[in-house]
Amino acid sequence: MRVDLFDFDLPEALIALRPASPRDAGRLLVVQPGEPFADRGVRDLAGLLRAGDALVFNDTRVIPARLNGVRHRPGAPGQRVEAMLHLREAPDRWRAFARPGKRLAPGDLLRFGSDGGASETCELGRLDATVASKGEGGEITLRFDLSGPALDEAIAAQGALPLPPYIAGKRPADARDATDYQTIYAREPGAVAAPTAGLHFSEAMLADLDAAGIRRHAVTLHVGAGTFLPVKAEDTDAHRMHAEIGVLSGETAHALNRIRAEGGRIVAVGTTALRLLESAADADGTIRPFAGPTEIFITPGYRFRAVDALMTNFHLPRSTLFMLVSAFSGLETMRAAYAHAIGEGYRFYSYGDSSLLFPATV
Repeated sequence: MRVDLFDFDLPEALIALRPASPRDAGRLLVVQPGEPFADRGVRDLAGLLRAGDALVFNDTRVIPARLNGVRHRPGAPGQRVEAMLHLREAPDRWRAFARPGKRLAPGDLLRFGSDGGASETCELGRLDATVASKGEGGEITLRFDLSGPALDEAIAAQGALPLPPYIAGKRPADARDATDYQTIYAREPGAVAAPTAGLHFSEAMLADLDAAGIRRHAVTLHVGAGTFLPVKAEDTDAHRMHAEIGVLSGETAHALNRIRAEGGRIVAVGTTALRLLESAADADGTIRPFAGPTEIFITPGYRFRAVDALMTNFHLPRSTLFMLVSAFSGLETMRAAYAHAIGEGYRFYSYGDSSLLFPATV
């Protein structure tokens, strides 16, 4: 499909730079194809679902994946470099997006630390990596001098929270973001972007859902920085998705299959949970255990197998995520829904308001 079909104009003033406070105070646009849009609040979610339905959350935890340092090359001056980690390939290796990527080459030493300097007298506060390989679009593979938990600790010490570009370009990350940009149920470290639909949930809201008989289950998909990348191709067939690592346990698969068999609906909290559920589902909708990478790219025409409703924030124009919601509820429905949201002043993107989407009727 032509990518320009997924374009729209968004006033810059509607890009949220801070979340609603408290976090469950956001607005919720209910989109049921064929019915009028309903302007509700996030706290209304329990009343919009049925007892026996199940919410599926992504319990990944955001790590401080933005590293700043200096490139060291024999006979050349040091050069500042930024690496945005996005996919772990081995205990000592990460794929990353580098800036400036064009000036890096395999074999280059990158030294990340408090000053990025070349001092050999202080080993503390320093993390070294070698560029193992170089891909397209500024993507590189880094081989670190540490491995496993030791590398995790060093990244936690040296890295910065990777706020999305549309926020980071307006203000630096601060102490509030360390809490705001993490779901209250985050458990499994490894994401470099938050599963943002989940940022709306509070303990009080979870209690409301439990009281309403709505069940809760968790999967893990470590969201990668590729989620920030625009689709530069003119046709969706030419776009390459970056892989993300996911885990869906056998216990969770069994529980979700039972819920559907009993007439309950599977409601994905966020596009990341949906993508993992769809990656794990057979053609007949049976959900299987899953562990590994997924590169699933969902565009209109895709037949959904595992998900009956989707809670998700408002996405960027020409993005794979707007393509996904257009596949779920219909392109014309979602173009109209976004026009309604813009007209009503909904707040967009990671810290913005949310929506509850139901599938288009075939």
